[in-house]
Amino acid sequence: MTAFVAAATLALSGCGGSSGASDASAAAAGNGMVVGALLPLTGTIAYLAPPEVAAIKLAVNDINAAGGVLGKDVTEVEADTSDGEHADQNTSAAQSVLAKHPSVVIGPAASGVVKNVYKSIVSEKIPVISMASTSMTLSGMDPYFFRTVAPDAVQGAVMGDLIAGDGVKKLAIACFNDEYGTGMRDIILERLNGAGVDVVYGEQDAFDPAETNYSSIASAIKDSDADATLIISYDQATPLIKSLASAGVDTHRLYLVDGNTVDYSKTYDAGLLKGSKGTIPGAHVDDAFLAALKGTGTEVSDTTYAAETYDAVILSALAAEQGGSASGETIQKNLASVSGADGGEKCDSFKACKALIKDKKKIQYSGKTGIGAFNKNNDPSSANIGVYEYDDKNVNVFQAMQSGDVPSE
Repeated sequence: MTAFVAAATLALSGCGGSSGASDASAAAAGNGMVVGALLPLTGTIAYLAPPEVAAIKLAVNDINAAGGVLGKDVTEVEADTSDGEHADQNTSAAQSVLAKHPSVVIGPAASGVVKNVYKSIVSEKIPVISMASTSMTLSGMDPYFFRTVAPDAVQGAVMGDLIAGDGVKKLAIACFNDEYGTGMRDIILERLNGAGVDVVYGEQDAFDPAETNYSSIASAIKDSDADATLIISYDQATPLIKSLASAGVDTHRLYLVDGNTVDYSKTYDAGLLKGSKGTIPGAHVDDAFLAALKGTGTEVSDTTYAAETYDAVILSALAAEQGGSASGETIQKNLASVSGADGGEKCDSFKACKALIKDKKKIQYSGKTGIGAFNKNNDPSSANIGVYEYDDKNVNVFQAMQSGDVPSE
């Protein structure tokens, strides 16, 4: 069965003792594995939450259906971090989850949120596995920080090649002033250097994430005479694209990134985005996995980072199983190994991998994402980037998968 425990119940289990690392580990080891989740249930990236919620439920279901971890059901607790613009909520969400003595924390989704909260978590010797934070500055940040998504170097390279390969000569960039935004922009600019693409707007400028009126940006892009526009943002893209269309900018030649490559079929008039393209890290979700996500009872329309979330939970459970304890320290010590860093026999489910572990075999979990084993920075050693194109209904349709190695230096 799915072992989801109400926050009040779990809070009682944590009363009466120190909140230190040893107590947290003891609670995890003695009462079964607890998966903490820090999710953007509200804020500018709230659209990411439904697939992440569904993926955690599905992973816990699959683990418990296979006998749980070390013979006990896994439980899950979650809290809403919102986005990086809400630092107080980031902190309170982390403290709420920590109070439940998690064995591991899945999330946060945004790089800025990770930076706001990770120290309070890893100081308790609890590993953090982000499914969606892609900033290059997070690589190798802490021995207890991992991620199942590639840093921006991989997506940035794919996007740069896509723009140049499509024959764009004059590019405008609308980028929000956020670590994710400016970091991604700089990587793409580096990739475009020498590729014959002239950046005619936005090479250095960035707009406030709280901006609500994009008419001046749209007018400037129109006046730049760009033949394509790259938008690096979260949900700020929705009003920005409307402003671009009103200003007469060609909305059939837009390039979007994972923060805004979503289904706009209910947002704009049919055909507004036809031909525009976007990139999303991770393997394309197949029909069977999508059906399983929907089977959790969560309404899922977008699957961005669902596979990364699912694999983060499975990897942490396998690390506990291999190490013989659900403590954070044990999980941290075994995560790289179960990901395949030490080689081993490939297996593609918790059940199959667990059987190999019981047979004293080394494993290499080959999950939904198709990522390589964790490297020395606790990043995936290789990753996939999906390329999508918008159809006449403004739906982002999968076109191709690009693979790339993740730098570790």
